[in-house]
Amino acid sequence: MSPLDVASAITRAHHEEWARVVASLARRFGDLDIAEEAAAEAFAVAVERWPHDGVPPNPGAWLTTTANRRAIDRIRREKKREDKHREALLMHDGDPHPPLGAIDDDRLRLVFTCCHPALGMEARVALTLRMVAGLTVPEIARAFLVQEGAMARRITRAKDKISTARIPYRVPSAEDLPARVSGVLTVLFLVFNEGYLATGPGTDPVRPGLTSEAIRLARLVRALLPDDGEAVGLLALMLMTEARRTARVSADGELVPLDRQDRAAWDAVLIAEGHRLVRERLTSGEAPGRYQILAAINAVHTSARDTGHTDWSQVVALYGQLVRLDPSPVVALNRAVAVAELEGPQAGLAAVDPLGQALAGYRAYHSARAELLRRLGRSDESRAAYDRAIGLPGHSAETAYLVHRRDELEGPLG
Repeated sequence: MSPLDVASAITRAHHEEWARVVASLARRFGDLDIAEEAAAEAFAVAVERWPHDGVPPNPGAWLTTTANRRAIDRIRREKKREDKHREALLMHDGDPHPPLGAIDDDRLRLVFTCCHPALGMEARVALTLRMVAGLTVPEIARAFLVQEGAMARRITRAKDKISTARIPYRVPSAEDLPARVSGVLTVLFLVFNEGYLATGPGTDPVRPGLTSEAIRLARLVRALLPDDGEAVGLLALMLMTEARRTARVSADGELVPLDRQDRAAWDAVLIAEGHRLVRERLTSGEAPGRYQILAAINAVHTSARDTGHTDWSQVVALYGQLVRLDPSPVVALNRAVAVAELEGPQAGLAAVDPLGQALAGYRAYHSARAELLRRLGRSDESRAAYDRAIGLPGHSAETAYLVHRRDELEGPLG
């Protein structure tokens, strides 16, 4: 096997086996620090040995065995065997206690541990990316625009809280599962959104590494909870959104809105999978949740050959359903934009304007007003709305688009 093939095998093993190895060690030793460090050491050993010894027939088993040995060496070295229970863990591969929870899967237990509601949302996201996705601390720090040391401390505090608060390493009981799944999906959605359009102005606007990790974790949750409609809905939403990624930013670094994207550049395979998942949920007969409705809206958009052929009445109706589930001003704004496409810019503006107080600091509100005023021929007001949007925090790619649109007002309206 060539060095390139070995390197590819190690990369593939890291993507496919990291969560499984960490989860196995966390179950056995009950310590996330030990699990993380031993898993990292096992992969370091693989990088050293596999080019000479060859890739083992079962890379996951090799990595798990190696990581277990490293963990035991560390415990013995640091004399952390506090009692006979600890020694029992060192002597036996299995957990002496049966797992508690609705589903028996080490990886799912790890996901729920990292996303425990006792942790702050930032800590949940960081810990999930480190322990489940296997991203390094520098990678996570870069993704969320914080110093490496600050991110390391955030992850350490989260692990310490899990330890000191005795947060159980298990899947919640059946009656608690729906509420806890919701928290997990929220974390994954935040990770995906940060990758799809970064919040910081000085970074790449789109980060495929984050979106792909979020999709991979969403696939894991969906595989482990196949009957959870919102898990299916979130995966479908991610797939159809990811399908448009390459068309989202122009060669000049400007954000490209949906109505101006080259639909031929969209990934038809991802769209087809997303549509299939949406249809699967429609045939279930269950009332849809937030992610399922958002996925259905994306299915309508990605079914149309262009904006003019979009079924806007269906989009407005779906947003009406979403408003009933989530009556937030941001959802109301999205519905208002759809109303403008269905009934015209005056109707859209009438729906947007009442949201001004709640969304005064929200860039998308002012940019939506600017576009609607532009379509109504109210250029001075449109320019002022663009200026207000440009002055608010956001990514430089989005700013470039808004500046371009504002400056076009000097000439013919578009």
